[in-house]
Amino acid sequence: MSMAPRPARRHPVFIAMLAGALALAGCARTPRVETAPPAPPVVVPEAPKPEAPKPVNRIAVLVPLSGTNAAVGQSLANAAALALADTKATGIVLKSYDTAPGAAAAAQRAMADGATLILGPLLSNDVAAVRGVTAARNIPLLSFSNDAALAGDDVYVLGFQPAQSVTRVVNFVRGRGVERFAALMPVGIYGQRASVAFTRAVQASGGRVVAIRNFERDSRKLVAAARAVTDYEARLKKASVALTRPDGTIAPVASRLPPVAFQALMIGDSGTVAGAFTTPLAQYGASGSNIVLMGTELWNTEPALARVPGLRGALFAAVPDARFGGLATRYRERFGGTPSRLSSLAYDAMLLAVSAGARWPVGASFPQAVLTDPQGFSGIDGIFRFRGNVAERGLEVQQVAPTGFVTVSAAPTAF
Repeated sequence: MSMAPRPARRHPVFIAMLAGALALAGCARTPRVETAPPAPPVVVPEAPKPEAPKPVNRIAVLVPLSGTNAAVGQSLANAAALALADTKATGIVLKSYDTAPGAAAAAQRAMADGATLILGPLLSNDVAAVRGVTAARNIPLLSFSNDAALAGDDVYVLGFQPAQSVTRVVNFVRGRGVERFAALMPVGIYGQRASVAFTRAVQASGGRVVAIRNFERDSRKLVAAARAVTDYEARLKKASVALTRPDGTIAPVASRLPPVAFQALMIGDSGTVAGAFTTPLAQYGASGSNIVLMGTELWNTEPALARVPGLRGALFAAVPDARFGGLATRYRERFGGTPSRLSSLAYDAMLLAVSAGARWPVGASFPQAVLTDPQGFSGIDGIFRFRGNVAERGLEVQQVAPTGFVTVSAAPTAF
């Protein structure tokens, strides 16, 4: 038997079926499929482009908004905002910064926000700190401090100056024929500067300074200062020489006590301190009945002085109050509460900034030439202008009366 392999057997039926299927497929008609017309393209509306922010000039108010001076600081900030609203000025953005945690840091934040003018600070130490930050950028500061020593370069001092108040009231009293003056001044910078201003004013007006005594705010030391300024020991010694009357009776020392050497006495401190002086002064022969008592601008914030009998008739010089009442009313309507008397500084500073108008193009540095206009400005506190970067003001002389303060010499209305 042969073992050779047989050729593979094919399967004709399967092949035939495959061939037939292929032939049938080739002859079949493709059915027509209807499709929907293509949808129109969806048009997505383009989102409106946000308007570019309009360029503005930015002003910063640097004041204490926390801590012990927060009430005064908030009053200043509110007054500046009120002034901007009252003027309806556009193109100016105002923002407040708290100096209590650090004045220099507050100034840096203001500069980072684009401020080109700063209103404030209030405290002299803060002014010095801010000046160190802003000097390189020549950003002007309209400070609310009364420290004239800070003025210069880009720093302008708006605060009420004791030297101006002292000079105004001394000249007024001198004009009434008073020649001999004395003063009680507190220990410290304020007292030192007030003493210098007092001496210069008296001498310039042709008067004579009889005595100046410094004091610390302690009840026993006030009595000692009153005794010293009246030269009580020397006067008492003179009175003790002849106590026997012609009829042989002994005269009381007080009846023979020589009068004090001065005709007018300035107490260069708050009205409260001045009130505390009235009793010992009267005890040592100096009262409102035989001398003219004078004070400084500090008294203007203390209407309760009218209730101190020993201060009736006393004189002091300060900014006029006629317009402050209107500011206080608008302040209460907008913010509630009563504004600090210093709030007028911020209000007038804002008016001054707005007055630059077209001279302060958006994005430009504040034009400091605006501040040096010799004609000055008129605000809540009357007329003022900067001389040597210190606000020179037109002051009125007021007198303490039982019903309050009475103006006895009006403030000037022009320089």
